[in-house]
Amino acid sequence: MLIADSLTKEYRSGDRALAVLRHVSFTIPHGELVAIVGPSGSGKTTLLGLLAGLDTPTTGRVILDGDDLSQLSEDARARVRGDKIGFVFQNFQLIPTLTARENVQVPLELRGNNGNAGRNGADGPRRLETTPSARASELLGRVGLGDRTEHFPTQLSGGEQQRVAIARAFANQPALLFADEPTGNLDAASGARVVELLESLNRESGSTVIIVTHDATLAARARRRIRLADGAIVEDTGILA
Repeated sequence: MLIADSLTKEYRSGDRALAVLRHVSFTIPHGELVAIVGPSGSGKTTLLGLLAGLDTPTTGRVILDGDDLSQLSEDARARVRGDKIGFVFQNFQLIPTLTARENVQVPLELRGNNGNAGRNGADGPRRLETTPSARASELLGRVGLGDRTEHFPTQLSGGEQQRVAIARAFANQPALLFADEPTGNLDAASGARVVELLESLNRESGSTVIIVTHDATLAARARRRIRLADGAIVEDTGILA
């Protein structure tokens, strides 16, 4: 599903090269729930950007669902993200002038598919025979917000906003979902609810979920944990045979 092959990322500082990531390699099979952990400055955010094709490595490559991102143009990488990747961020990134339902509809509308979104799998494309509005309402119901579809982000709590963001991330049934510090702005109870949602949607949809976090409690919920320190992998636990 996802292969990181000897990823190194360097930045220039005057005449010196500063290595933020150093020869990071791993393979994540389809459908896994993985946590990438480490303290601030360990390279987690840089690694996420490379894995998602938002940035390119100095050396090494990322292969996502058969696509070598290093061989694609910026536009082609953007198409891969639109077709195969969903994102959940710490600060939710909802559009304040749109309702919860309209926020969830955004990925569907951007694809211009009238709700017939889906990801390619072994059995071919999975089609969603529904309108964007109906799909959004269905997802909001699944995350426990069926009665909040017409509320704006400012009318929702932090935990509710993150649940809207999760529903939006799963709207196109992505093959891969990145969650970047998804509980960082939430209280303990709301954070636990968000983690449970990610776990259940991972099981139900079959999407690969990668959680980037410094939260040890959150990381412990993942089946596999990849720990970074000073830009390198220092521990990789829970690898399935």
